[in-house]
Amino acid sequence: MKKLLFFLLTLALPCGIASAEEPIRVGSKAFTESVILGEVARHLAALDGFAVTHSRALGGSRLVWNALLAGEVDLYPDYSGTLIQETLQGEKIESLADLKAALKQHGVEMTGPLGFNNTYALGMMEEKAQTLGIKTITELAAHPALRFGFSNEFMNRADGWPGLRRTYRLPQQNVRGIDHDLAYQGIEAGRLDVIDIYRTDAEIAYYGLRILTDDRDHFPAYEAVYLYRTDLAERAPALVSRLNALAGALTEARMSRMNAAVKINGQPEAEVAADFVAETTGGVVAVQTRGFWQRLYDRTLEHLALVGISLFAAILVAIPLGILAVRKKHLGRLILSITGILQTVPSLALLVFMIPLLGIGGPPAIAALFLYSLLPIVRNTHAGLSDISPAIQESAIALGLPSVARLRLIELPIALPLILAGIKTAAVINVGTATLGALIGAGGYGQPILTGIRLDDMTLILEGAVPAALLALLVTAVFDAAERLFVSRGLRA
Repeated sequence: MKKLLFFLLTLALPCGIASAEEPIRVGSKAFTESVILGEVARHLAALDGFAVTHSRALGGSRLVWNALLAGEVDLYPDYSGTLIQETLQGEKIESLADLKAALKQHGVEMTGPLGFNNTYALGMMEEKAQTLGIKTITELAAHPALRFGFSNEFMNRADGWPGLRRTYRLPQQNVRGIDHDLAYQGIEAGRLDVIDIYRTDAEIAYYGLRILTDDRDHFPAYEAVYLYRTDLAERAPALVSRLNALAGALTEARMSRMNAAVKINGQPEAEVAADFVAETTGGVVAVQTRGFWQRLYDRTLEHLALVGISLFAAILVAIPLGILAVRKKHLGRLILSITGILQTVPSLALLVFMIPLLGIGGPPAIAALFLYSLLPIVRNTHAGLSDISPAIQESAIALGLPSVARLRLIELPIALPLILAGIKTAAVINVGTATLGALIGAGGYGQPILTGIRLDDMTLILEGAVPAALLALLVTAVFDAAERLFVSRGLRA
């Protein structure tokens, strides 16, 4: 058993050491424009020599806002309409001055508008809209069979589908939530008829979409701004000055071209942002590009850390819980029920639940993976110990072995094949589930997958998916080898 514990510990060694210097932390939402603006802020901080990190594509508005309030990020780009209609809904904000005052109550400051209004709109393929004679959102009401595909956040926002449906009295029932970037592929393929778009999306021209006129002025202005924590002005006044100096410097046409450079031409966000920073400030930013093997190495270390730490913690907790479930029958039913319920919670929801407790990044992802690992290990430990022949147990008692000795010398070795099978199952589940950690800034193989989905780049998707699949196969092989090494041939048979 000592050799087995050493083997499991080596699988869970943390892969990396945190820097002692606390950097400025930039955040961005899970769409290309936000990532580009996040990179602009990162480059501006680098011009003045600040250490800076960028947690890219963290998710929806509420997630990044909460991260800002919690100090997990120091600044991120947002939009006035989102802040007024969604984030600070109910605070009776009618102007940018009101918005700044409301933000200050939360310890947050806002720059002036950057210069473009990226409001929501609805789009249709030009040919489809022309055939049906649809030019305005009001005219959609005469076509109840149209299929709507809206981004998941838009489906629930006050300024999204619920409010839009009331304003225009739209009768459509075939309305589904879909990733914003995938919606463009869906409408091009003819599986959707109407989607929500951002006015600066590069795909509008690329796919030949008609923007429907918001003839009842439902959508408010969405002026792009930067939000930053009040204490950032003390920590990095030069950066705050640079951010405020961007007010009015970024037109809608320029932002559309920057989006197109990334989404259509495949240029990295960091390079596009660096070009803009050089143009507006005269400062030259060095953009470091990592090759495939370096990216693979970094993502592998991140993924192994997520899986290894969570799995080892689960082993330390789940095996004793399984033993307790066998020893205490009534308590055992409760333990098995609770671990079973945890397994039914959707993985993405569990990750989000952890953010208020542990912030963003690796810790909440590890905590969620730990909870997912409990059930297979607890159940297999319980099953392995419960299936031991009563005759063997009676013989051990007749030999005068105390309870702890029976457990260590007889029961656990006999149950070991099932316990290892449970650990192997948990490990394989963790390898796959850990890819979702990228949604909250945990890195790993999920990062290239999510970026590939956002940029419609199959190469990037495969860059994360293939190593994740290979790692799952490797984990299976490792635990098969461990079974041959630590379990006697008779028990294996």
